Amino acid sequence: MPPATDLGWWGVVIAVLGGAARVSTPYLFVSLGETLTEKSGRVNLGLEGTLVMGAMSAYAVAYLSGSPWLGVLVAGAAGAAFGLLHGGVSTLPRVNDIAVGIALFLLGTGLAFYLGKPFIEPVAPRLPHVALGAWSASPQIRAALEVNALFVVGAVLAPLLLWGLGHTRWGLVVRTAGDNADAAKALGYSVGAVRTLSTMAGGFLAGVGGSFLSLYYPGTWNEGLSSGQGLMAIALVIFARWNPIHCFWVSLLFGGATALGPALQSVGIASNYYLYGAAPYVLTLILLIASSSPRHALAGAPSELTISK
Repeated sequence: MPPATDLGWWGVVIAVLGGAARVSTPYLFVSLGETLTEKSGRVNLGLEGTLVMGAMSAYAVAYLSGSPWLGVLVAGAAGAAFGLLHGGVSTLPRVNDIAVGIALFLLGTGLAFYLGKPFIEPVAPRLPHVALGAWSASPQIRAALEVNALFVVGAVLAPLLLWGLGHTRWGLVVRTAGDNADAAKALGYSVGAVRTLSTMAGGFLAGVGGSFLSLYYPGTWNEGLSSGQGLMAIALVIFARWNPIHCFWVSLLFGGATALGPALQSVGIASNYYLYGAAPYVLTLILLIASSSPRHALAGAPSELTISK
């Protein structure tokens, strides 16, 4: 986070806004992926492992190939592979998709830590950014308003996903599988195939979100990279009521909460730094409590979700 001392408290506001756009990107991609998955009637709690695996594979491929965008594609492919594994296992008789997700969470993080050890030291090329602060003469503002290209992609993807779910045939099929599996079968669709493809697509997006962590912010690969962002993004989906546009705005909220600590530290407020660092976790707890009242709990949730039954 750039120093904001010269700007006073305005620097804190700008740093939080810029940090919200910067830090929200993994939340956005994971939440959009989980929204698509859950719209089909399946819960994937393994996206934290997918996020970490995407971060590791993106960094490794970018370092070996010299192309960060190739790293992004490989991260998405790794996420889709985890989604395929999740979907394939979950379609077996008497298998619970939540238990499968937890197992894949552990598998993804453990595998990423093991395979990623040789890439902790090397430096990989970073993803480019969009200079939203080019209009300003202040270096603090220009640095704070540097937005990664993946954030722009996610901001465009959110309304496209909302439109696709509501106005296309594939969107209708996905929503039917999530709301009424018998109706989907009556229409001639394989519910297992629809949910597996949706889980793969959701895993692809989560993997891309992981590539942002290692190739842009913070821009390195290490074993403590995600800090639980994948799990928080799943909780975010519930608060966003399975709406991609709401996922975008709530992701910005989570990003701003994560950026609060560094922003305050930039103006010299270093006491209770770790307390400010806990802001996103506290926000997750508050939002879950606020959205779990009898009148609002699971409002808008697909009927076939395991958590809805």
